[in-house]
Amino acid sequence: MPQPTPDPADAALTFGQRLKIQRTRRGMTRDVLAGLVGKSASWVKAVETGRLQTPKLAILLRLAEALRVRDLAQLTGDQSMPISLFTGPGHPRLPQVRAAINALPALSPREAPPVAHLRARLDQAWSARHSSPHHREVLGQLLPALIEDAQLAAHQADDRTTRRAAQAILAEVYALSQFFIAYQPAQDLLWRVAERGMIAAHDSGDMHAIGVAAWLMAQAHRDAGDWDAADVVTSHSLELLGRYADSDAVNVAAIRGAMLFEDGYTAARRGEIGTAWGRWDAANEVAARLPGDYYHPVTSFSQAIMGAHAVTIAVELRAGGESVRQAARAASTQIPSRPRRARHEIEQARAYYLDAQPEAALSVLEAAHEAAPETIRFNGYARRIVLEELDERDGRRQRRASELADRLGLLTV
Repeated sequence: MPQPTPDPADAALTFGQRLKIQRTRRGMTRDVLAGLVGKSASWVKAVETGRLQTPKLAILLRLAEALRVRDLAQLTGDQSMPISLFTGPGHPRLPQVRAAINALPALSPREAPPVAHLRARLDQAWSARHSSPHHREVLGQLLPALIEDAQLAAHQADDRTTRRAAQAILAEVYALSQFFIAYQPAQDLLWRVAERGMIAAHDSGDMHAIGVAAWLMAQAHRDAGDWDAADVVTSHSLELLGRYADSDAVNVAAIRGAMLFEDGYTAARRGEIGTAWGRWDAANEVAARLPGDYYHPVTSFSQAIMGAHAVTIAVELRAGGESVRQAARAASTQIPSRPRRARHEIEQARAYYLDAQPEAALSVLEAAHEAAPETIRFNGYARRIVLEELDERDGRRQRRASELADRLGLLTV
């Protein structure tokens, strides 16, 4: 009779046993986990078998990051120590956005605004997000009314053409909502929005809407640690979008390029070097065929973003020297979106930190904070680097990290 899987909450389990349970639940090999935390597979085995003791806090945070563990007690078994590396602090406007998503449009007596009016508001919302350093605050103000009106329009549409157009708008509004919800303590809401977005996109029959919804769904699966599910979404979506590869629709081509990169991103997480760079090459070929000044409002896919994508691939492959080389080539000033520019600078910081250049990493994180404070405040990778530097013996580095931690709100009680 098969034995039940041990519960990591069991107080009798050792740290190594808990680590093995969390790793196998994520479907990771020891080689993959070792690469993500900068150790060897033999080190992981030694920890899991008890030959090595519980690692220090810096490595614990890396393990928690790689395994998407949200409370260190799931690894250590000690007193609960929740960590907000991956969820962020929670935005004050999150409750209003949640209420709008959960509202029932059938209960509203209002007449829905025209689809063209919603399209114009949605375009303005994307523009506001890309141009503001406080993009979550901007979205938090705009989203409740936009969500309610888009849901109302899809519900009230009385002919097939209008309904399909309204569903495409609604799917994109849900996409915009995911950018607000991401990295906040609202995983239930994130999945609800991702699934609703996929349903609305399929109901619309619009290839671009379907591609955007699939792109976000693949990210949600990957960030949850379900790489196999992410593979299924990307492969099916690429097969569908590939049928339209010869069309003149620039936005459909862009979403196909974005999906190719996502496939490479997941491969890099697995440590599959050839596949990861091969997918980047394929995405780069798509980008090269786009107009030079084109910038996809949802995925940021463009010629300008490919350098940033190369940095991400190298970092996820844990290639320190290559990460720095790619970071040096990819100028953040080419990226027109402030939050995406800040995200790229965080990836550059990861590259420098991976290559044992902490001073350079802190400098780039400071630049990211200038570009978009809300991006770095909610980003788990940036928070982890700063937290590790707070334990640094070098007083100057520690003070610098402390100042940045204060700006990020990490020192707030």
